[in-house]
Amino acid sequence: MIAQDHVRNFCIVAHIDHGKSTLADRLLEACGAVTERDMKEQVLDDMELERERGITIKASAVCLDYVADNGERYALNLIDTPGHVDFSYEVSRALHACEGAVLLVDSSQGVEAQTVANVYMALDAGLELIPAVSKIDLEDFDPQRAVEELAADFGFEPEQVLFTSGKTGEGVRELFEAIINLIPPPSGDADAPLQALVFDSKFDPHRGAIAYVRLFEGSVKPGDRIRMMSGEREFEVSQVGVFSPEMRLVEQLHAGDVGYLTAGIKGVKECRVGDTVTRIDKPAAEPLAGYREPKPMVFCGLYPADNADYEALKDALDRFSLNDAAFHYEPETSAALGFGFRCGFLGLLHTEIAQERLEREYDLELVATAPSVKYRILLRDGQVLELDNPARFPDPAEIDHIEEPVVKAAVTVPQRYVGACMKLSEANRGEFLGMDYLYGDRVVLNYRLPLAEIIVDYFDGLKSVSRGYASLDYELAGYQESDLVKVDVMINGDPVDALVLISHRSTAEGKARKVVSKLKRVIHKQMFEVRIQAAIGSRVISAARVAPLRKNVTEKCYGGDVTRKRKLLERQKAGKRRMKQIGHVEVPQEAFMSVLKLD
Repeated sequence: MIAQDHVRNFCIVAHIDHGKSTLADRLLEACGAVTERDMKEQVLDDMELERERGITIKASAVCLDYVADNGERYALNLIDTPGHVDFSYEVSRALHACEGAVLLVDSSQGVEAQTVANVYMALDAGLELIPAVSKIDLEDFDPQRAVEELAADFGFEPEQVLFTSGKTGEGVRELFEAIINLIPPPSGDADAPLQALVFDSKFDPHRGAIAYVRLFEGSVKPGDRIRMMSGEREFEVSQVGVFSPEMRLVEQLHAGDVGYLTAGIKGVKECRVGDTVTRIDKPAAEPLAGYREPKPMVFCGLYPADNADYEALKDALDRFSLNDAAFHYEPETSAALGFGFRCGFLGLLHTEIAQERLEREYDLELVATAPSVKYRILLRDGQVLELDNPARFPDPAEIDHIEEPVVKAAVTVPQRYVGACMKLSEANRGEFLGMDYLYGDRVVLNYRLPLAEIIVDYFDGLKSVSRGYASLDYELAGYQESDLVKVDVMINGDPVDALVLISHRSTAEGKARKVVSKLKRVIHKQMFEVRIQAAIGSRVISAARVAPLRKNVTEKCYGGDVTRKRKLLERQKAGKRRMKQIGHVEVPQEAFMSVLKLD
């Protein structure tokens, strides 16, 4: 057992694609945590989706056994974190489990939007920061530029900055020594009442819920009776262990340790992230502070493609929410899609990842409705409605005014692309707030933008007009009054609640035309004519038709009297008329996402 003053808890934070996971590989390699045979790129990104997309989605923990230059052994608990703004909640949880953080900056990109956001989160959590410049093996490595940016933006002294390469392993030994010398050991008394913070969890079909914990006080071992302080249920600990990086059983966890415990917790709602674990025989007086509850910013409906899979989807959402604390859901029904769930996410990437994980990990086939944001509707009688489902839009005659969520967005981009990015932002109803010049030729454009515009294709547009150089960071900045209308989409006269959208009046007609045009392309021909319309109230603002399939009923008529052909055609026409009265249009899944990519 390693003494508490030889334990260090730290995480790596950086902007997306600045080399966090690659550097973590070299740290694992240097400590011998992974054998040469098992070594692969991005070891801690063990989710199939993470490896496919090349991004970190979940924070991962690992305990490293390190021998310092002075010959003493240390236990270094590393938490690798995501870089994308949609997963910033994962970063905030990791920071609460640590005493220090390695701030990684790409030598060629410099300080970017999410770098700044992560620094402020780390400072708010009271962490010791170690600045490090990554990718020093690149040919265009400019150490002076990186050091000057870190000094100008955060006040670091040049001699504080370390230089590392996740590719070659250069500077890893110096980074380890800095972690040992600069990051303080965890505080806490192993003999005090147990206080363990649940910073993540997952569900195992054989062991139940597995709680990932950071012990701040006390100790826990198999056989101990424990209680989650937010509930009344009691459990008996069956296993405790650490990550190295696979789960490895240990005899006991003490104050300052990062590890996991299992206790036959079958109910997924009984092991919530942010809860405090304590022992029954020696309970803590009060729970730990936990985490600020994340507020969903984007909402969409998830429905099983086959209504018989509703219970399977409900069970999958229960288990998935245990592993993703920022995900929220509640039941809803749709006339078009049947029974499903209204789900809340932190952003559009979070939405895509969640849907894909649900389909892969739980073998489901899902239909997702178009994403929406939460609007605030003030009625004439003084009531305030919070609306996250456009299909529940109230009667316009009852509405006094509507407010929509807005964000403060910071777009970091090279100067040569400033004009194109400003043009795109203004086309998305952005309000220009100012411009800041960074080191070199980079500029930060500050805008106030409606959240509804950001969640569709604004980020893709930025990457396109800047040739991939622009980066985006944003935070919610409240609500503002706006002239919004509900656009109904109707198929053969029947409104489809899953395709309803809320739009600013100035852009409603353009969006409606694009939706109708897209639907015309994706809806297959039926045996009868299909009419597609978009309307604001009773006024149709866009329409299209899908011509019916037509069987050649006269193909066997060779010459002869024309009245025979007419008779067959009239009979076909009458049959289609009857079919139209009772028939239902088959709408493919891609139609429900048609309002996403309108261009």
